[in-house]
Amino acid sequence: FDPVSHEWTDGVLAVSFRKQASAQTKDRQWLIFDGPVDAIWIENMNTVLDDNRKLCLMSGEIIQMHPNQSLIFEPADLEAASPATVSRCGMIYMEPSQLGVEPIITSWLESKVPNGCSAQQRSMLGHLINWLVPP
Repeated sequence: FDPVSHEWTDGVLAVSFRKQASAQTKDRQWLIFDGPVDAIWIENMNTVLDDNRKLCLMSGEIIQMHPNQSLIFEPADLEAASPATVSRCGMIYMEPSQLGVEPIITSWLESKVPNGCSAQQRSMLGHLINWLVPP
């Protein structure tokens, strides 16, 4: 919201949520929130997380969540989330030490290896890392 012009501009969440909600597909669609939980925006997500499954925007627009649409929150902690918000979500807690290095290696191979590397080279690099790095 621009306080000078009083015009509303949709953000990443509103655009992505609207696109998924209006999609004519039977495939499951996921919105993944990976980062810290902010007290203000997570409280505004309560209508999405409860039985209404509606995103209420500041502009007054209400977007009904598609039945095949799901949300995942992957925060480091829930310090800023209220008990009401936490009670609306299913929780899976994992200690980082339980994951080991495999997710880090996989993520690195998928996102940080230069695009010029072939699938075979990526696979070979993955095998070398697994051979050299203890589990």
